[in-house]
Amino acid sequence: MTPTVFKHIILSLAALLPFMASAQELNCKVEVNTDQIQGTNKQVFETLESSINDYMNTTKFSQAQFSPNEKIECQLFFTIKEYTDNIMKGDLQIQAIRPVYNSSYTSTLINFKDTKIEFSYQENEPLIFSENSMESNLTAILNFYAYFILAVDFDSFSPRGGEQFYERADYIVQMAQSSGESGWKAFEDNKNRSSVLTAYTQPSTAGIRDLLYEYHRTGLDEMALSPDKGRAKITSTISHIQKIYEVAPMSVALSMFKDAKLDELVNIYSKSPQSERDNVYEILYPIYPTETDRLNKIKTGETK
Repeated sequence: MTPTVFKHIILSLAALLPFMASAQELNCKVEVNTDQIQGTNKQVFETLESSINDYMNTTKFSQAQFSPNEKIECQLFFTIKEYTDNIMKGDLQIQAIRPVYNSSYTSTLINFKDTKIEFSYQENEPLIFSENSMESNLTAILNFYAYFILAVDFDSFSPRGGEQFYERADYIVQMAQSSGESGWKAFEDNKNRSSVLTAYTQPSTAGIRDLLYEYHRTGLDEMALSPDKGRAKITSTISHIQKIYEVAPMSVALSMFKDAKLDELVNIYSKSPQSERDNVYEILYPIYPTETDRLNKIKTGETK
């Protein structure tokens, strides 16, 4: 058993013990961009950035134990486009990475833009964490993505290991849907927070979770010891994407995989046999026909 797997087994066990002492899980960089806002006091955005940074980096979202060097590296990049009467509207880019065993390489787990960000915030307003109530739409958004980051990370280290965190995210979605706030409603669009959660938990598309484990733990983590063996496993995991496309061609899981992994795949297959590159290209091209440049690099073995 590798140290990485052992660590996440311990984390999973710790998360199941409600009375065990815990440590904060995220090392989250927060940035609030207001370039599109003109003629207003920017101090409120500075306090917002500071408050979100404190919230994400001091709140304990689970009972799992993390040492400082084990925290999940992630980033929240807010772009505020409108600000009127304490209401802020804009986008949120969520990114999270994962270390690869026996290497200095890190792999992108999440690279997703939420375009339905809207919340009320007054300067120096405290952000209060609650597991059982919706204190504000802003904290609901932050909690949802904190749990989603944890879920995806744990899935990448053990088979469907993030289940408890998807359950927490689902509880947040249910509360938020009752509030009537935007970005949470089922069937509102296919890329809002409800759709993201559904893509990872609905049986027809939850193969994305199996991909997370197989791609990272049995693929990337093996490449330091055996590049050919690890890459072959990654190739086999792409069948999960094909199956999702067959049953749900508009699933947000497909675009999330593309945004997190397509550049990485270009590098992974730069030194692979032509037959392997052809196989990957033939699977991915019907799913991502607009990504001709990057897919052609996979086919020809170019680096990005």
